[in-house]
Amino acid sequence: MSQLNNAAPSLDAYWMPFTANRRFKADPRFLARASGMYYYTETGREVLDGTSGLWCVNAGHCRPTIAKAIADQAATLDYATAFNMGHPKAFEFADRLSKITPDGLDHIFFTNSGSEAVETTLKIALAYHRARGKGTKTRLIGRDRGYHGVNFGGISVGGMTKNRMYFGALLGGVDHLPHTHDPVRNGFARGQPQHGAELADELERIVALHDASNIAAVIVEPLAGSTGVLPPPVGYLQRLRKICDKHDILLIFDEVITGFGRLGAAFASQRFGVTPDLMTMAKGITNAAVPMGGVAVSDKVHDTLIEGAESPIELFHGYTYSGHPLACAAGLATLDIYRDEGLFDRVRTLEPVWEEAVHSLDDAPHVIDVRNFGLTAGIELASRPGAPSIRAMEAFERAFDQGVLIRVSGDTIALSPPLIVETGQIERIVGAVRNVLEQVA
Repeated sequence: MSQLNNAAPSLDAYWMPFTANRRFKADPRFLARASGMYYYTETGREVLDGTSGLWCVNAGHCRPTIAKAIADQAATLDYATAFNMGHPKAFEFADRLSKITPDGLDHIFFTNSGSEAVETTLKIALAYHRARGKGTKTRLIGRDRGYHGVNFGGISVGGMTKNRMYFGALLGGVDHLPHTHDPVRNGFARGQPQHGAELADELERIVALHDASNIAAVIVEPLAGSTGVLPPPVGYLQRLRKICDKHDILLIFDEVITGFGRLGAAFASQRFGVTPDLMTMAKGITNAAVPMGGVAVSDKVHDTLIEGAESPIELFHGYTYSGHPLACAAGLATLDIYRDEGLFDRVRTLEPVWEEAVHSLDDAPHVIDVRNFGLTAGIELASRPGAPSIRAMEAFERAFDQGVLIRVSGDTIALSPPLIVETGQIERIVGAVRNVLEQVA
């Protein structure tokens, strides 16, 4: 019998994602509302957001123009199928996006998350080669420590062990490049590390092993985020692009984290000067107000699939909520804010301030490396003997108690504040990190 009442809910019903559920439910941390750079707890305590929610609230929380756009759209057209139908805002939003994506990536396929965007790029890559008569090109190449969402394709090309280890057989025909983390040569690097471009040459070894006629695509994050903020070595992405071109392999950039200004350009590919064939996006696409993702597709790939289709439907793929009207409305309002407030350029202005602030932690207790690029930073901590990641988790909990939200990945504290962050707030975030590192054993 259902019970409809106002009693306090049990914490047992909600199985929280990527969470130490027992630890959380023994001492819950609830967020009740948000505004600008801040969250607020149920008691009204202010919590400075040092992580843009989860790398996604790039323009700050609860922006009125985004909220109004969503409300107006919900009252006008709440849902429209994208299968053999359309609504104007989906086409308007795709057109607006195509004007800020890298040159040549002019076609947008909408999804509902970064994980779905990754699955979409992998399927498009396979379909592209088949459409051009090269159906043997089915192997996919990821990278160690890569994160590409949580669907089976994404965890197969991904390289974060705990995301993969419980789920048995993954996609076959997948290989991995080595990661680029090299603290011996690149410790405490500011911006792009100087050493490691040669790691891209491992792709030549993989090609020799499997033969280029069997390899469809390589997928990497331009800057690896979830594994602990690993900027690409100088020249690394350029080498990957050259080798992929040499062997007729598609290059996919996963820009779910790095897109929409995080690195001081609309997309990381523009900041690094390397254009992929396919590019994922999500998170900042709607300022996280409505779930959405997408794939930017090159003219070469798009036109081959459209013109070489064997049936009226060119790609048998999509989602019930692809191009959802509320998401498109939120996305259009978000693009307006990015443009009107010059937030992408603002990151370039703040970057040296941010760099100096986070590297002031070089001598903080337990810190063994600091990495930064754009408005991202990874502060890597020495692992507590016999208890990996616990020190970082305790730092996260203590920082929240002191009014600052940080994120941890393994033994690394990851920082990525909204692009509207002010200098004083940067100082507060970094000061809180130093304070809690002095407290944790």
